[in-house]
Amino acid sequence: MRAEAEALDADEFEVEWLEVLPPILQRRFAGGLRHPGDGALHPARWVRRLAHHAAAAGAEIREHSAVGSLDELDAPHVVIATDGYGQGLVPELDEIIRPTRGQVVVTEPLGELLFTCPHYARRGYDYWQQLPDRRLVYGGKRDSALENEWTAEEGVTEAVQRQIEEAIEELVVARPSIAQRWSGIWGTTADELPLVGRIPGRDGTWVAAGYSGHGNVLGFAAGELVAAAIAGDEPPELALFDPKRLLERSLQG
Repeated sequence: MRAEAEALDADEFEVEWLEVLPPILQRRFAGGLRHPGDGALHPARWVRRLAHHAAAAGAEIREHSAVGSLDELDAPHVVIATDGYGQGLVPELDEIIRPTRGQVVVTEPLGELLFTCPHYARRGYDYWQQLPDRRLVYGGKRDSALENEWTAEEGVTEAVQRQIEEAIEELVVARPSIAQRWSGIWGTTADELPLVGRIPGRDGTWVAAGYSGHGNVLGFAAGELVAAAIAGDEPPELALFDPKRLLERSLQG
């Protein structure tokens, strides 16, 4: 983590090394990083606002109308941008993008505000934040049953939910009542880098997916890269995320 802090600082990201953690974290962790400029967003409001801007720009949004095959589409360009939900449209992508499930709970309000900013630990296998009304949102623990969490099936499981509740109890020294439980799906690649660009052997078919849990940021970057390439101006950054790197490895395997 010290090396990460030094690397971020060298690249001019704002980062602070925490030698002494707040008392509530000292029972579980020996040190930490703080990113002063980071924050959290409300995903439902986020996607609705994005849809509003897309529609205002002329996009036609069709809901409840799943595409069963690319042969159904009549368009010069098609972009597969469904991340963990795109199974079945392009078989070769199914081999290299693994649907991945993350489970989450939100508690009833705690007695006091213990966490004033979002937290994550263990390379993202644990993450939590406390809302202004003092409810605690906690997600993760999928590594406790990893093979069962490589799935596009939305739902929660007893094994992971039990681990989450135990983690909350260890963190706040109490087991508050759980108000809601849910899960979400994303796509993961073998090298944890997204797939962005042309799909080899498929004219006019592109991919922007496989964000490995970082889609809120990488999704925008990937969209800009693909849009520029479709418009005839291929950015050099596309080479970093070329789908061929994993497709060729899959075919060789």
